[in-house]
Amino acid sequence: MAFRLITTALAVALLSGCAKAPEKPVPFAPAAPNTTPPAAVATPAIAADDNLNAVAWSQTAIEHDLIYLQTYRDAEARLLPAMHNGKWDALSKTDRVQAFKNLPPAVILDIDETVLDNSPYQARVIKSGGEFNEADWAAWCKETQARALPGAVEFTRFAASHGIAVIYISNRAKDLDQVTLLNLHKAGLPVSGPQAFLGLGTIVENCEQAGSEKGCRRQLVSRHYRVLMQFGDQLGDFLDIPANTVAARRQIVEPYLPWIGTRWFVLPNPTYGSWEPALFNNDYSSPRELRRKQKLDALRYQ
Repeated sequence: MAFRLITTALAVALLSGCAKAPEKPVPFAPAAPNTTPPAAVATPAIAADDNLNAVAWSQTAIEHDLIYLQTYRDAEARLLPAMHNGKWDALSKTDRVQAFKNLPPAVILDIDETVLDNSPYQARVIKSGGEFNEADWAAWCKETQARALPGAVEFTRFAASHGIAVIYISNRAKDLDQVTLLNLHKAGLPVSGPQAFLGLGTIVENCEQAGSEKGCRRQLVSRHYRVLMQFGDQLGDFLDIPANTVAARRQIVEPYLPWIGTRWFVLPNPTYGSWEPALFNNDYSSPRELRRKQKLDALRYQ
């Protein structure tokens, strides 16, 4: 009997609990909006620059160095046969102003981006977000820290060791003559004396120099040497350019295409040169963005 009473009481209690109204559910409360501003995305310290890849390639790509080695080694292999060929001359008809028979042999080389590497200066320009200017360029030249490009020292020393004069023609300003000669010497390039360097201020009798064209200086060399080879990173290192347009540049070099790789050796320079202003009508005074647009317009997309 007692067991039944306990059971009955327990059942009543359970039924009483089940009959109790359920608690009202707590409505879902959305998370409070995050008022903390998102962390700022880091922006590059260096502004976008269409020269960045060019300089990075020049400084870091092994392909860059191999092109220079390939060029200078190929030229070295051809140099002595050229010297022994009495009819061999590497000056254009315009620059050859005197018969070369019985003249001693020589090679002509540009300096910047042909035998000396100025990519550190270009890197500084990019990092500062600026553009080329004469003051900063002169300061870099006066540091005399430009290194020789691959193959240049070996080729020029080989030439000099075989009695072939090594002549440097550069458009560096006259006041940079001495530091340029010092830099060449420090880099291990043979320099026979000041006469081996023809800078922008060189005066050539009976020849009127047009701007920074090198024709008069090549003519000066032609009066004293038979030129076996020429080296440069610009078309103007080989012949004068009367009209600096893309079409005119191609047209003027066309007669000399057989000389490429035999008498004329062209080295790569994607960072600067007369090829660039040819894309924006040679007008450096135009806004930078306009010049960039004109370069884009010149690209082929098919």
